[in-house]
Amino acid sequence: MLIIDTGDSENIDKALKKYKKKFEKAGLLRELRGRQAFIKPSIVNRTTMLKAAYRQQMQNAEAEGGPAAK
Repeated sequence: MLIIDTGDSENIDKALKKYKKKFEKAGLLRELRGRQAFIKPSIVNRTTMLKAAYRQQMQNAEAEGGPAAK
C-alpha cells in the first residue's frame, strides 16, 4: 500500500504528483502486467541476457564514438 504524507498547506496536485511518482517507482503496474501471462523462466533468462548484451553493445559503441553515440 502506498502512503503519501501531505501537509495541511499542500496542494492536492502536488500530492497526486507524489503518488504517481511513488507508484511508478514501486513498479506495481509493471508487475501486474507481467503476471497476466506465465512466462517460462528460461525465456525470462534469455530476454535478460539479450537486453544485457544490447546494453553492453551500446555502451561500447558510445565509448568508441560510433554512430550509436548520438
